[in-house]
Amino acid sequence: MAEYFLLKEIVERALAEDILYGDKTTDALFPRPILAIGELIAKENLIVAGLALFQTVFTVLDPSVFFEAFVKPGKEAKKGTCVGRLTGDGRVLLKGERTALNFLQHLCGVATLTRQFVLCVPKTTSIVDTRKTTPGLRALEKEAVLLGGGMNHRFHLGDLILIKDNHIALANGIANAVKATRATLSHPLKIEVEVTNIKEVEEAIKSEADIIMLDNMSIPEIENAVALIRKTAPLTPIEVSGGINLENISRVAQCGVDMISIGAITHSAPAVDISLEITVGTPTAT
Repeated sequence: MAEYFLLKEIVERALAEDILYGDKTTDALFPRPILAIGELIAKENLIVAGLALFQTVFTVLDPSVFFEAFVKPGKEAKKGTCVGRLTGDGRVLLKGERTALNFLQHLCGVATLTRQFVLCVPKTTSIVDTRKTTPGLRALEKEAVLLGGGMNHRFHLGDLILIKDNHIALANGIANAVKATRATLSHPLKIEVEVTNIKEVEEAIKSEADIIMLDNMSIPEIENAVALIRKTAPLTPIEVSGGINLENISRVAQCGVDMISIGAITHSAPAVDISLEITVGTPTAT
């Protein structure tokens, strides 16, 4: 889980956007503290993620606000489920509501979409994320991917040598690119090469790439590439990327690849429908 100092920094920036100049409505209506209960209600089936960030919003505003989670991160919350409960000054709950829900709805959305992809493939195929993340939220989005049952690819540019099309173009070919990176490595990083056709697959195999990524290939092209790699470099992990969606992922997985990377699980995950219902008085039973 991301450390609290990271969560606090993210929350403070977000709150500054929303209440830097105060909350005129809440301040006008409630000049004094008012005890309130806020219950998080799932309005659709979803995978829970982002509760720590949700809680941090209210902790930053008022450390005395108490939050109790009823569904663990990574677990499914059915429509109508009370995911968690806040208890504290109603003014604080009102001021933090939108910021906290923005984070929670997005991160639950990432975990939920990831789970949908994971359920479409066999356990021998991993669903992995990319660096196509919201600036400043990468750690949290990648944690949500894990909670959805996926795996993390590169966390940053220092994690792996990943030679992509633009690298290949500037280096004048796959062989040159692999040779140059291998010659300068001072740490045992793996070298992955992105390829787009059979000719490039052959070059990557000949260059002894540690991982081969098949990018934006058709199903027949993937099948041919997998057959070639399994025959000539059987221990080389195979990744597929580009154009993957819920309609075609099962077919892609049937080609026998090891990993399928999907940028959409972080950059295009729809926010889930989850609300914070604030009332005065005793909370309802769970």
